[in-house]
Amino acid sequence: MTGFEAKLERFENLAAECEMIANRANDGDRQLYQRAGQHYRELAKDMRELIASFDIAA
Repeated sequence: MTGFEAKLERFENLAAECEMIANRANDGDRQLYQRAGQHYRELAKDMRELIASFDIAA
């Protein structure tokens, strides 16, 4: 399970980095980083659900 938790942490960190960069970026790049951040947030959500499914099954 440690590998999944590490991936979850990585996705959350990447989302935060993208959001931080988006706040400082120009208008053209802002949308790119906002979309990337949202994508990483969705991956983190999926990973949380996967980890929770293992907890329920155990």
